[in-house]
Amino acid sequence: LLAATLLPAQDFSEIKVEKVSAGHGFTEGPAWSHENYLVFSDVPRDKLLKFVPGTGTETVREQSHGANGNTFDVQGRLYSCESRNRRVIRQDKKGRVEVLADKWEGKRLNAPNDIVVRKDGEVYFTDPAFGNQQDARELAFFGVFHISRKGALEVLAKPKGRPNGVALSPNGRILYVDNSDERNVRAYDLD
Repeated sequence: LLAATLLPAQDFSEIKVEKVSAGHGFTEGPAWSHENYLVFSDVPRDKLLKFVPGTGTETVREQSHGANGNTFDVQGRLYSCESRNRRVIRQDKKGRVEVLADKWEGKRLNAPNDIVVRKDGEVYFTDPAFGNQQDARELAFFGVFHISRKGALEVLAKPKGRPNGVALSPNGRILYVDNSDERNVRAYDLD
């Protein structure tokens, strides 16, 4: 109720939508860095890109292995879901890449899609399969996964449809997961 009464008092007249980068195939995974730039993926062109306000767009990685979802942790490390390599990676500020997850119980992941990192370092990602990715599946389910700070991988949910986008509540206690097939958003209590 409080938000409903405050919303009309906000001035949205200064909000402008402007194109900041163009000429891409299909963009995904926008993630804002604390260092004042935006990272995003051009999935069909297999590129990871960086937009710096006032400077423009540059390529971070030419071969992103189908990077889709991206996010940063509080230390400024970049996490990406590589759908073609079927893995989740973390890249430090020096460019070193570490594989965080690529298999569940000995079977390759489907095609990690979207990712979020909680302030305490807990990682959550979705693992659907779209298009020809479904032909190469080894897992019998689509999953919502958790990677602990110590690196342990666990399945949080096995929805009937394909989980896609993820987001955390501001307090980090609720994980929101969009489902492309069911056309809904589910909330998972992380406590």
